[in-house]
Amino acid sequence: MIRRIWHGWTTPANADAYERLLRERILPGIVARGIAGLHGLEAWRHQVGEEIEFVTVMSFDDLQAVAEFTGGDPGRSVVPGAARRLLARFDEHSQHYDLVAAAPFEAPRAPESTDNVGR
Repeated sequence: MIRRIWHGWTTPANADAYERLLRERILPGIVARGIAGLHGLEAWRHQVGEEIEFVTVMSFDDLQAVAEFTGGDPGRSVVPGAARRLLARFDEHSQHYDLVAAAPFEAPRAPESTDNVGR
């Protein structure tokens, strides 16, 4: 399993528009491609000083699946023109991490509160 990590930064003025672009066009467009070996993608948002940082995390079976996504070079960033217009800067290359250990678990359920029930 490989995680592909990419970072892009926007101004606060462009952050909501970029987030909307991710939600409505970019992520659904990637899913619609039906890339074999792609298991999931997430987008994260974080304010860093005067910039808004976005991080995408994609999960793939292997680098061959990543190469199918990028169209060849697995390290190359894939940044559509509409995204480039909203981003102040971005990683030209993505980082790839191999999964070396995992400890899956199920978190305990929080007890149900009976305080103020039905009031």
